Amino acid sequence: MKLTGMHTLRVMVLLAATASLHGRSETHPLPRLRSAAAVVQDQRTGEVLMEKRSNEIVPIASLTKLVTSMVVLDAGLDLNAPLTILDEDRDLLRHSRSRLPVGTVLTREQAMNLALMASENRAAHALGRTFPGGLEPFLAAMNSKARALGLRETHFFDPAGLQTGNVSSALDLARIVDAAHHYALIRKFSTCAEAEVQGPRGPLEFHNTNMLIRSPHWQIGLSKTGFIDESGQCLVMQAQMAQRPVLIVLLDATGRHSRFEDANRIRQWMEGPDPAPAPVHVRLAHARNHRLVRVKAVAPARHRRHRRA
Repeated sequence: MKLTGMHTLRVMVLLAATASLHGRSETHPLPRLRSAAAVVQDQRTGEVLMEKRSNEIVPIASLTKLVTSMVVLDAGLDLNAPLTILDEDRDLLRHSRSRLPVGTVLTREQAMNLALMASENRAAHALGRTFPGGLEPFLAAMNSKARALGLRETHFFDPAGLQTGNVSSALDLARIVDAAHHYALIRKFSTCAEAEVQGPRGPLEFHNTNMLIRSPHWQIGLSKTGFIDESGQCLVMQAQMAQRPVLIVLLDATGRHSRFEDANRIRQWMEGPDPAPAPVHVRLAHARNHRLVRVKAVAPARHRRHRRA
């Protein structure tokens, strides 16, 4: 199911959209993307500005966590309720690393923050496990949410995105990003730069998995990364570009940083080359504006180390 190799970029550039891209010409060279599938869509009008293999159904890895969070919020569950990370929240399929030891106590809101920002698989699984009725009703709610959004090519089998059965298409994912952007907490948690957890030996820092969050060239309203071997490197975002809100979906990028490089290629295609670097005092002010979410947790004395996805 994984998309591999370099493929011819199939692009549709609408004349009305092209005329508004700061006067950029219809003949301006299109970016050569290293992502196997992609969509760039005007969020206001729904116009697809660029697409590449946008209907192909592929594994989506941790992009799943956007729907996990929407289902939790739709259910109106107590976000202050404590959740305990249990042994069953460990990833026994891929053995991905986690910095949340078994026994760690978080609120439901804190678990959602770590799932969205740092892509913590144990936190995401705990959100599903503690749903009324347990994991099975939660997965049913996730798939019901997909149907309610009109997503025909999207299906879920776990709340963290570890299974290859969690699939979607680039066009369906654009709808998911648009829907998730309507949730204030998802916008906040997915774009905060870092969070802090009090571990057994002191505070543990978690950082956003999207390196573009800290860039002064980006205005990002929602972000989520994803990776398993079968999905490749994935990235979805809502961002302001060329004075318009844009949805970006990049799937199965080759290379660790290619998804971010593709995003920058798309932004420069829409806006032109980056301006000269801002003065140091401006960059420092921008850095101070990033949100820091402090997450307090109670952990057991024993601390294990696991690899993270």
